[in-house]
Amino acid sequence: MDPTQATWIKDPLGIFADGAERGVVVKEGRIVELVAKGKAPVTADTAAFDAGAHVVLPGLINTHHHFYQTLTRALPAALDRELFPWLQALYPVWARMTPEALDLGVTVAMSELLLSGCTTTTDHHYVFPAGLEDAVDIEVAVARRLGVRVLLTRGSMNRSQKDGGLPPDSVVQDEDTILADSERVVQKHHQRGADAMVQIALAPCSPFSVTTSLMRATADLAGKLDVRLHTHLAETEDENRFCEQMHGCRPLDYLEDCGWLNSRTWLAHGISFNAGEMKRLGKAGTTISHCACSNQILASGCCPVCEMEEAGVGIGLGVDGSASNDESNLMQEVRAAFLLQRARYGVGRVSHKDALRWATKGSAACVGRPELGEIAVGKAADLALFKLDELRFSGHGDPLAALVLCGAHRADRVMVAGKWVVTDGAIPGLDVPDLIRRHGAAARAMHR
Repeated sequence: MDPTQATWIKDPLGIFADGAERGVVVKEGRIVELVAKGKAPVTADTAAFDAGAHVVLPGLINTHHHFYQTLTRALPAALDRELFPWLQALYPVWARMTPEALDLGVTVAMSELLLSGCTTTTDHHYVFPAGLEDAVDIEVAVARRLGVRVLLTRGSMNRSQKDGGLPPDSVVQDEDTILADSERVVQKHHQRGADAMVQIALAPCSPFSVTTSLMRATADLAGKLDVRLHTHLAETEDENRFCEQMHGCRPLDYLEDCGWLNSRTWLAHGISFNAGEMKRLGKAGTTISHCACSNQILASGCCPVCEMEEAGVGIGLGVDGSASNDESNLMQEVRAAFLLQRARYGVGRVSHKDALRWATKGSAACVGRPELGEIAVGKAADLALFKLDELRFSGHGDPLAALVLCGAHRADRVMVAGKWVVTDGAIPGLDVPDLIRRHGAAARAMHR
């Protein structure tokens, strides 16, 4: 497709946008026109793509993940454990990760995300055993190969078991090393502006895996470099008790004391906030990544999404790490979030459109990218097109509802910045059987 020529995504079966019944026109990476019912494009020199068999969504946005964990899916030692013992079982395995294994793990995660309709993804990489110091650089290279838009975080841990933390010494780094490399990867890779394909954020793993000094220094550095901040918070009641014992306060109080409670920050999970804390989050502009599948598998609890939104807190969706999910399929995460929140709040408060909104416009707010997550003039031409030609959809009525209720899991076409990166349900040039073979071998070597 010529990127300088306008393309009309014509007459879709359904579309998650108002006033675009006949589709959208994209040109040079942007949406330039919505075509309403009974209208034709006014944009000159337009080539048509027949979308009559497709339901069109804004590209889905994944706001929390740990790509490397595709290497430890359904690991026997970690099965049927809650968060803290689950981490303790996995850290020694992750300590054996090599650069080659990480490259494969990231490729699997990003590919699975793309095929599920995800056009922008974050990642939270905080494990840096010896030899893996360039982990973020490896992730950037994979993203560029696949054509996915990314916000990669330079994660960190500097509190090991000998300091009262959970990870072994072999996967943590000292504060000076962390801060120096954080600045390096931002200066080397972070792009600014509405067309950015690679951005970097700073992300200590959690308040119980880093020192107070590092939490504060990371916030200061993020302000200096003008990048976003990310961490896990309020995922379990165990975490609340740990924070109270270690710091004498609840996690959100600790976060605020460290200079994190602001609009630069988005947090993973947000399960165990009270009503007053939700109001503080909303006032600060801090957003939450809801990880429905992970929370259910680890039995961590349920993010109070409706109360959060009523308090003014923006909500996005994240698939979380493949060791707790155990998949990287964002469209499946939409359905899981819908079902979990529908069960909690009832049919009058949660609809399929809410779940789609969380994965698109809501997630765009989490990553600080207002030009993403919506089909509207001037927004990025990031689109996910799904067919309803599988048995699971047979007999459907509303096409958008069918995507969520019937369990769509694989996009037929995906566009990022006006370029097709998935066609006919496949990533051009990606040898999937070979990737599975090599990735499986790398995983088995780590499991030994």
